[in-house]
Amino acid sequence: MENQPNTAKMSRRNCLKLGLGSLAGGGLASALQAKAFAAKSGIRSQADSCILIWLDGGPTHYETFDPKPDAPVEIRGEFEAIKTKLPGVYYSKHMKRLAAIADKYAMVRSIRHNQGNHGAGNHYMMTGAPPRIPVGCGAFVSFHPSLGATTSHQLGAPHGMPAYFSLPSMTRSGGPNFLGQKHGPFVVADDPNRSSFRVRDVVIPRELTDSRFADRKQLRAQVDRMVRINEEAAADPALAVDEFYQQGYQLISSPEAQKAFDIHQESDEVRDKYGRHALGQRALLSRRLVEAGVPFITIAEGGWDHHTDIFNALNKRLPTFDATIATLIEDLEERGMLERTMVIVLGEFGRTPKINERGGRDHWSSAMSVLFAGGGTPGGVVVGATDRQGYSAIEDVLSPENFVSTIYRKLGIDPNMVLYTPQGRPAHLVSNGAPISQLMG
Repeated sequence: MENQPNTAKMSRRNCLKLGLGSLAGGGLASALQAKAFAAKSGIRSQADSCILIWLDGGPTHYETFDPKPDAPVEIRGEFEAIKTKLPGVYYSKHMKRLAAIADKYAMVRSIRHNQGNHGAGNHYMMTGAPPRIPVGCGAFVSFHPSLGATTSHQLGAPHGMPAYFSLPSMTRSGGPNFLGQKHGPFVVADDPNRSSFRVRDVVIPRELTDSRFADRKQLRAQVDRMVRINEEAAADPALAVDEFYQQGYQLISSPEAQKAFDIHQESDEVRDKYGRHALGQRALLSRRLVEAGVPFITIAEGGWDHHTDIFNALNKRLPTFDATIATLIEDLEERGMLERTMVIVLGEFGRTPKINERGGRDHWSSAMSVLFAGGGTPGGVVVGATDRQGYSAIEDVLSPENFVSTIYRKLGIDPNMVLYTPQGRPAHLVSNGAPISQLMG
């Protein structure tokens, strides 16, 4: 678990519940400040935002983007392969919509690593840093800042918005580590598919008038002028609480933030295209957050750990998944947003080649598939390959470090930078800062 004082773990929601009158003003970096900060690295950004769709549990590459129709039945499974828009490139049968627009994004088939359990695999892919010690499958660990937290730290967001969102929960290793709770994800736990959906505790209660709210904010600001002992210490839990208060006030007082959360402004036609289910509406909400200037959004989509009955489970799940991801890519393109918005789909690893006795596939970190769209990524590109039976990446073999470095570089963040902990200890952002060259455009 993250080594943070208990008080620093206080949620934004709990801070807000302590009393809206205690919220302080102040702001995150503006969009112009963020761009200026990124420019100092000497890296030209290709993207302003990233929507990372995390398929927790480890999605199968065989039944999605890397089928092996010529392998023995115990390896190829029950699903036939279908043609994509790219000559000679095949997907599994339920990937119809994505197969039809394969020219709009890149598919990476050659990332592999050596962390075969959920906790370690999640950490490696979400941070670009292998865990320092062995961790269990169910572990929530943070030995290094996550992609979203680092993006928040480096870029910020305009309009009083948090720079890093996670829907509906934080991933196992999605935390900020030494960057501090300010750069942890703002979690939107509620299901946007519900008619009653709202982002809780970021709306001024009706019983609190605007004047009373302003008065309480002014009182809080006066109190904050008092000098706090060790005020500059990043590990001070009281400062972490203050950041939550500030962010809460910004969300309440920002018309842009309130508009982004109001998914009911979308037409029925658009909502239907995304799918009237949790994943579909979270993808739509993510698009709205990008429009509001949020640079990093994670959709944590659980339930991809198919040790048993994989084919029945995927017959039900994959058609809606396929439709939602394809709709998100197409919608961003139609709105002129895809060029500056990354859409990435992956999990911590792939699945075993041989179907087990329970009709499922187990953990397998030697092969996986990653969809990478937008942010200047060339469309119609397939990077690397696995062997004829899908056991391992064998062509243009890549690491999690390469994957993470690609995201950072596209956002204008130097993956070779050195960050410093509150104790002054240096930490390299990524040990190998080489991006995936085929994705850089």
